[in-house]
Amino acid sequence: MPQSDTAILNFLRQRRSHPPKLLNDPPPARDALLELLELAARVPDHGKLEPWRFVVLTRPVLDRLAPELAEYVAAQGGDETAVDKARAAFGSPVIVAVISAPVESAKIPEWEQFLSAGAVCLGLVNAALAAGYGAAWLTGPAAQPEFAQAHLGVGPGERVVGLIHIGQRGAPPPDRPRPDIAAKTTFLA
Repeated sequence: MPQSDTAILNFLRQRRSHPPKLLNDPPPARDALLELLELAARVPDHGKLEPWRFVVLTRPVLDRLAPELAEYVAAQGGDETAVDKARAAFGSPVIVAVISAPVESAKIPEWEQFLSAGAVCLGLVNAALAAGYGAAWLTGPAAQPEFAQAHLGVGPGERVVGLIHIGQRGAPPPDRPRPDIAAKTTFLA
């Protein structure tokens, strides 16, 4: 009989992202954030390629990039609402860009490496939540290749997989409707 960890199962049962507008200062201290990144990196990684990396966006960088993102969205044809939303997109105390950085491999396809980077995103959100912070995994216009290459240090062949917003928890977010798992599951016999 497997040994279950009730505390972890309860955490997973109750976990939910905290929208960035509900996150408050201060962000995690540098050492605490590095610990969260270390935990996030404990993901499936076939071939031990580490096909991802982190770019930490602190408050001064976020303040500098907010108008740049608004200009980018306007240049892409975004309306006033989209531009305002872009201007507010960097309001979180700290944002960690998780970058898919595929490694040349004859054995491990790029799509599998990309999934490993996605697992890092969820791992970081869960580590932040477990540590008592609020967190959310978003993308949006800042993850678009043109903006990411110009402002986030994303190189050729790399992609932003997620922008993980982290801060102090504000009011608890309402739970969202959850999927009907029976309707989404097929058992083959």
